[in-house]
Amino acid sequence: MVFSWGGVLGAQQVLLSFLLHTAWQVGSGQVHYSVQEEAKHGTFVGRIAQDLGLEVGELVSRLFRVVSKGRRDYLEVNLQNGILFVNSRIDREELCGRSPVCSIHLEVIVDKPLQVFHVEVEIKDINDNPPSFPVKEQKLFLYESRLPDSRFPLEGASDPDIGSNALLTYRLSTNDYFILEVRTKNDQSKLVELVLKKPLDREEVPEYRLILTATDGGKPELTGTLQLFITVLDVNDNAPTFERSEYEVKIRENAASGTLVIRLNASDADEGINREILYSFNSLSPPVIKEKFHINPDTGEISIQGHLDFEDVNSYEIRVDATDKGTPLMTGHCTVLVDVLDANDNIPNIVVTSLSLPVREDAPPGTVIASIRVSDRDSGANGQVTCSLSPPGPFSLVSTFRNYYSLVLDGSVDRERVPAYELVVTARDGGKPALWATASVSVAIGDVNDNAPAFEQPVYTVFVKENNPPGSHIFTVSASDPDAQENALVSYSLVERRVGERPLSSYVSVHSENGKVYALQPLDHEELELLQFQVSARDAGFPPLGSNVSLQVFVLDENDNSPVVLPPHSGSGAGGVPVTELVSQSMTAGHVVAKIRAVDADSGYNAWLSYELQPESGVGRGPFRVGLYTGEISLTRALEESDGSRQTLLVLVKDHGEPALSTTATVCVSMVENGQTS
Repeated sequence: MVFSWGGVLGAQQVLLSFLLHTAWQVGSGQVHYSVQEEAKHGTFVGRIAQDLGLEVGELVSRLFRVVSKGRRDYLEVNLQNGILFVNSRIDREELCGRSPVCSIHLEVIVDKPLQVFHVEVEIKDINDNPPSFPVKEQKLFLYESRLPDSRFPLEGASDPDIGSNALLTYRLSTNDYFILEVRTKNDQSKLVELVLKKPLDREEVPEYRLILTATDGGKPELTGTLQLFITVLDVNDNAPTFERSEYEVKIRENAASGTLVIRLNASDADEGINREILYSFNSLSPPVIKEKFHINPDTGEISIQGHLDFEDVNSYEIRVDATDKGTPLMTGHCTVLVDVLDANDNIPNIVVTSLSLPVREDAPPGTVIASIRVSDRDSGANGQVTCSLSPPGPFSLVSTFRNYYSLVLDGSVDRERVPAYELVVTARDGGKPALWATASVSVAIGDVNDNAPAFEQPVYTVFVKENNPPGSHIFTVSASDPDAQENALVSYSLVERRVGERPLSSYVSVHSENGKVYALQPLDHEELELLQFQVSARDAGFPPLGSNVSLQVFVLDENDNSPVVLPPHSGSGAGGVPVTELVSQSMTAGHVVAKIRAVDADSGYNAWLSYELQPESGVGRGPFRVGLYTGEISLTRALEESDGSRQTLLVLVKDHGEPALSTTATVCVSMVENGQTS
């Protein structure tokens, strides 16, 4: 609930606020205030936002909130002006019992960035509880033989207030036979005793009715009363007596049932049955005494019969009666004070709150990740808790207040190396042997775009056959990015450049999502043997990061070009006029008549040419041959008249491709007389 601080306080309210609000101080990271219990709703406690150094206008945006450990919302903060005020009725006695110091611990948390403050509000006691007796009336049975100065313990009053408000004084209504004596015991509580001043005569006055009044030291003072009904008995002359009126015993909690606490011994000066004694707990003893302890009526041994827990009750006051068997019965009294000693029987408790996750990779050292509170119900060293963190890494625990720690970043983190940390907080008490508890804290690391996409190698070599279909897939590039989500979402693009007179994008393209590279048009080995370009990979982070990879695309030759005959015989294979070569009849074998020259635009085997002389129909074995790889036409023998004066030779020029491509060249040979070849 947010309280709307309406209007200006009147002069009386301002004065009340100053009386309730003590000076605050900031020490060891804590702000202190004080307020009286039972203060009205809306009572001013302190300007908490100002005292913590926070801007009032940022309280809502920074998610300002107040957490009260194990308490209901006694206090609230007006987020409009940063004032801490009383939200609901505060009863100091209900909140803290009789503890001399009572305070409400507030944990103030703000986000963006996360900050944790500790505020203690001391609750001041007012005199709002009158003294009260455990019973409204108490009956006493006194023998007339009791001597003057005999003492009879009375049940004292209690006041849940503290200090002077709980400082009690007693008075007894006016009478001639009894006075009141009050003594302070070792534990500062008071022993109220009724003291007989004159001998009793049952026959004269058999009964007395008195009023015991308890008054506290508050202003104004409050009172409580107890009615005493005193019956005077006629008989017995000696009551059992204990060696001491009060015994002190110390025993450890968790002692086994049946453990002996103390053995009491009372004596009676009478004889016979009048000195036989039975022991019992006083009839006014609270039920818890009979639940936790047992007394042997014959031996006076008090033993444990229940479970003692220091954290529940750390001391017991046992009132014991020793009653003889005379007629009438006579009773002696003593008190046994049992102090329960703490044992280390409670493991520490760990509460992890206000987790600020995930932790970004670029978070600076000192970033607060979580608030940790530890507690231990034991006391002393058994309740002193220390915390440790494991395993070792870039985190540490920083103590911020009693039993409060902050989990902070102590070094750098890298999500790509360790995406999450499983931390264990161990709380160990100071007992012997020590007890401990653990709590697991999972710390996820948030990604930042600190890694560029990376290719497996800087250069890829690709072989593609020429004359590929348009749009064919020739290669796939792939870059990886160890970041997460959009920081790892990679897209691909060409690094544009010109290839000759044309842009690169007219030759190839790359799919932006899968990195597939496509040839947009048929490639021609004879035009372009090697195509070199770069592909860029860029992530979707902010700002984006990228890298490039180089591709060398070798265009492999296909046998797609036929041989071409060079001049002067270039026209003979295309229907042109063949060249006529003159050969003298005197030429001998081996004479070169002509040479066919041809080229092939392909490469390798596809451009390796061979020459064959094709036989003409009707012509027998002629005098000519052609060199298989030289293309030279030469005589195989001397010319004869039977060879004729003119022959037409058809030469087949063929490459070594699969399948082979070929062309032909025609050469006319004319035989002339010796001396006519020039």
